[in-house]
Amino acid sequence: MKLVSWNVNGIRACVGKGFLDYFKEVDADIFCIQESKLQAGQIELELEGYYQYWNYAERKGYSGTAVFTKKQPLSVHYGVGEATDEPEGRIITLEYESFYLVNVYTPNSKRDLARLEERLVWEDTLRDYLVELDQKKPVIYCGDLNVAHEEIDLKNPKSNLKNSGFTQEERGKMTTLLQSGFVDSFRYLYPNREDVYTWWSYMNKVRERNIGWRIDYFITSNRISGLIKDAQAHCEVMGSDHCPVLLDIDLTV
Repeated sequence: MKLVSWNVNGIRACVGKGFLDYFKEVDADIFCIQESKLQAGQIELELEGYYQYWNYAERKGYSGTAVFTKKQPLSVHYGVGEATDEPEGRIITLEYESFYLVNVYTPNSKRDLARLEERLVWEDTLRDYLVELDQKKPVIYCGDLNVAHEEIDLKNPKSNLKNSGFTQEERGKMTTLLQSGFVDSFRYLYPNREDVYTWWSYMNKVRERNIGWRIDYFITSNRISGLIKDAQAHCEVMGSDHCPVLLDIDLTV
């Protein structure tokens, strides 16, 4: 089974930059997007053979997630646990026979870290939710998680130690999650691979020089880690300031 996750930074803009070409070429069983930046009725995506599930933010042109899947899930849930009020459209959970898929766009702590405390509460709540799901079925958790976990996951770790996405607090929450029964699929296969990133600033020639961060992930329950066949970052794919990431795993929907 092939899964893709991509922060498209505005699906309408990304469609104008080749999204559909990549979508058709990669031919994923499940394709997740983050930061769709639209409301219902603002785009009609013709994705033949796919069911579409959208979680829109209340604020116009902000946040939002979606999942496109070849097989209809058993259930779809928006938000965390019993909560259905999720105004920023950041979480979609699809239940299949053998696993849960959780697609997430994690809040950014902001340049001045004004949202850090809120972000840390978010991390605790989401971890509890993932652990609860994992007690029922294995979990595949993906998306733009807005954190570079280790120094190897960004180009300039020393100069970013106190910056959003690389604070000790955010990195610690990722460590705690992984210690709770989960594995980062890319690092599981490639623990020492350097210079693989999924996000680059729009500043001049930053992407060209590969000065980036790896903040987009596929994380799975430990008990299905042995089924992971490959994990990739398609760094060559343009259309957003993020690139798509792919998980190939020996599961069926």
